[in-house]
Amino acid sequence: MAYTGRFAPSPTGPLHAGSLVAALASWLDARAHGGRWLVRIEDVDTLRTMPGAARIILRQLADCGLLPDAPPIWQSTRDAPYAAALERLLAQGWAYPCGCTRRELLAAADATGQPAARHGELVYTGTCRHGLRGKPARAARVLAAASIDAPDVPLVVDWIDRRLGPQRQDVSREVGDFVLRRADGLWAYQLAVVVDDARQGVTDVVRGADLADNTARQIHLQRLLGLPQPRYLHTPLVHGADGDKLSKQNRAGPVDTSRPVDALKAAGAMLAVEADEGSVAGWLARATAQWSARWAEAGPQHGPSIDPRA
Repeated sequence: MAYTGRFAPSPTGPLHAGSLVAALASWLDARAHGGRWLVRIEDVDTLRTMPGAARIILRQLADCGLLPDAPPIWQSTRDAPYAAALERLLAQGWAYPCGCTRRELLAAADATGQPAARHGELVYTGTCRHGLRGKPARAARVLAAASIDAPDVPLVVDWIDRRLGPQRQDVSREVGDFVLRRADGLWAYQLAVVVDDARQGVTDVVRGADLADNTARQIHLQRLLGLPQPRYLHTPLVHGADGDKLSKQNRAGPVDTSRPVDALKAAGAMLAVEADEGSVAGWLARATAQWSARWAEAGPQHGPSIDPRA
């Protein structure tokens, strides 16, 4: 299977220094493997989308010579395949409606001694697994279980990260049954990213280390839906002067791509890539050779075929 990589920004604002590092790493990995590089605009959370941000992001990428090999796709146009995936999980008994409010989730977590919050998420205790009990449906969740016939058997997922090495997560204990469709009707990130990676034929996911925590849930969904499991490589994070990860939530400023070689050099430094070239094309060529020597020693994994109609 030929290599296909992707960069999938959320258009909640322009690219900042950390997101340019992720974009550059995914582009370099694709080029080092002689593969395709795609861009997907992850605007499924329409409430957080900033008007015009996608156009700015695509311009910033173009300034730095990071041009996708096919037109970008927008998640906001992909409602039908997400709905089809959810219907399949519901029909198989893996997914179910949940009527819990956040207050009820907090109370359930307190009652069972679960951590109150984890990265802003509550560990779900399975309150609605056996029915809504007269409550209106607010969301859809998927069982974080090893078997549909034994939903209380913990789901422990092992995987290999190309940079971080062997990884393991007890999804049942650390996350619980997780949301596929939110109470406001919007699709959850976990389902959308799995469906779209499969649709685009993504063989390798290269992204920031802050998203490594999502990987076990995505692998679980890939297995349930019979989709290929990509390889994963999670890159170092860029931190601000206060030590926190740069993000749009903590008001990280947009990266200046008016001097693209300088922007690429700064991003490359975070990836241990250094090139003393004066042009964008020259810098990228030298950086690709360095990346290839370090990361392109193995080809992408193979997986089941993908329905092209998805």
